[in-house]
Amino acid sequence: MEYLGHLSKNDPLYSYLADCIMPQTGACGAKGFRVFASHSSHTVYIYEDRATMQKVVGKFFAADEKDFEHAKHKMYREYNNINEFSNYLGNNHYAAKALGCNESLGCLLVSEYCFGEPLTTVIENAINQHDNNLLFRKLTALGKFMATVHNRSALPVMVDFQKICRYFHNLVKQLHDLLENRKIQYLHDLCNEYQNDILMYQDQEVLVHGDATPANFFFGDGMYVITFDLERMQRSDRLFDVGRIAGELKHFFLFHCHDKYASEPFIGHFLWEYSCHFPDRDRAFKSITARAPFYIGMTLLRIARNNYLPYNYRRMLVDEAESILKRS
Repeated sequence: MEYLGHLSKNDPLYSYLADCIMPQTGACGAKGFRVFASHSSHTVYIYEDRATMQKVVGKFFAADEKDFEHAKHKMYREYNNINEFSNYLGNNHYAAKALGCNESLGCLLVSEYCFGEPLTTVIENAINQHDNNLLFRKLTALGKFMATVHNRSALPVMVDFQKICRYFHNLVKQLHDLLENRKIQYLHDLCNEYQNDILMYQDQEVLVHGDATPANFFFGDGMYVITFDLERMQRSDRLFDVGRIAGELKHFFLFHCHDKYASEPFIGHFLWEYSCHFPDRDRAFKSITARAPFYIGMTLLRIARNNYLPYNYRRMLVDEAESILKRS
């Protein structure tokens, strides 16, 4: 966090935090707020009550959206997403609570500030300090977390894989600054092969986090898992979450170790631990690993869009995605 200063008492946000938000956290009679910037792709700030050190997170949707109605819609959608997602959590699982919405304050959503060790830190410790056992344990916890939400929220509706393919095609189009037209068309063709495979449609829709990146999961003691940033929650294939985590693991180890195989033990462990929460673990694992390459490849392409990454590494991500997506 980067300290920015104090919130002025003349700012309308001050009274909203003091009167409507902080009492929900047990912090009453606020005497001032420190403001911190959050490392987020959105306009997000952390507000700390000076008297109690209690913190909350404020996300301003109107700052990132030119259309006010769209910003308002996104604010209420995430507020409702948090409440719905929380209905499916198990023991030792937690989603940061939504504490309030305010249209007049830049379409502000305020949520709890949660403490824990980010999955990003756990992965980096495995890479830099060879703390593999901790990463294995936390991936076991995350597998249980995801399987619990997915299985409890499953509906008798088959996955709309064509919708997921449309998302894939949109990702590829966003790589026009990186790839020549021939390569872009080849990636579209690879997606079309999966789109014509009945295997990709043979699972029920579940509630997915929708933005299952390592930064959005914290860990406490034991199997305790905390999540937040549920703006993109939706109903989709469970692999939309599971494959995203596998793809992120691939990216972290590829970026830091320059070894595309270094992540394989952790990806395999995560998929196996996720599969243990089904009546037939072997059958579940077989089904998941058969569909996972598409979602891992899609995740690498998603990451490759980021032009803050080195150009040559972005190309490496695309090459690895292509290798994973090839079916023969």
